[in-house]
Amino acid sequence: MNASYHDIVWTGPRPLTLRAWLLCIGGVMLAAAILAWSADGTQLSWSELANGVPQIGDFLARSFPPNWNILARLVTPAVETVQIALWGTLLGVLGAIPVSFLAARNLNPNRVLYQGVRQLLNVTRSINELILALVFVSAVGLGPFPGVLALALHGIGMVGKFFAESIEEIDEGPLEALRATGARPLQVIVFGVLPQVITAWIATVLYRFEVNLRQATVLGMVGAGGLGFELVNSLKLFKYQDTATCIVVVTLMVVAADAVSSRLRQMIQDGRH
Repeated sequence: MNASYHDIVWTGPRPLTLRAWLLCIGGVMLAAAILAWSADGTQLSWSELANGVPQIGDFLARSFPPNWNILARLVTPAVETVQIALWGTLLGVLGAIPVSFLAARNLNPNRVLYQGVRQLLNVTRSINELILALVFVSAVGLGPFPGVLALALHGIGMVGKFFAESIEEIDEGPLEALRATGARPLQVIVFGVLPQVITAWIATVLYRFEVNLRQATVLGMVGAGGLGFELVNSLKLFKYQDTATCIVVVTLMVVAADAVSSRLRQMIQDGRH
């Protein structure tokens, strides 16, 4: 039986009550107060920024045009930067894989061990790569090796977290079926877990490599090799045109890495279909 026009009941959103309005206003006022407090703590000053614009313009004027004559000298540091990022990523991933299984709630029934590994990952990734590089520079000396160790250790915490979260989001059906057939834990991981997470893991590894490539240029500023070493030296010597050349090379490297990783991700997506 069809309902008449008068039988239609309005089921749309109801108007906000007075209590809801007060909560909204209170939330906005609280957010505004927090932002004002943060602005005071960070000494935000648009007038200071406006006064500093001429200095920024002066720096850019001194940096232009870039000194292309040093490009040949930057080839070795640029290659070194890629090597640092490559090995930092590889070691970080190799360390993150076993840890991620212990940090996944659906694979690790031991709550104490699970929480312990999770907190260890939190601590590892909370320490900035620059601080880790300074520690390793003091331990093994100057050069690219401490940069590799810093990126690897930080990568274990970051990549391990993403890997563990990917494992926790998988379908439990295949795992239960494998366990019902008497499969061992390693067989469950190989045949039930990895096929479901491999695509997400590859995307995470590619993204981590891009991040490490950018970070590797910064680590050179504390003596960890790569382009960062050339960059900081040019700044110290006020050779701003050389600085501009280093920045251009770093930018091109990051853009190239992004293009390659995007292409690889697209190939993986096409392969799945």
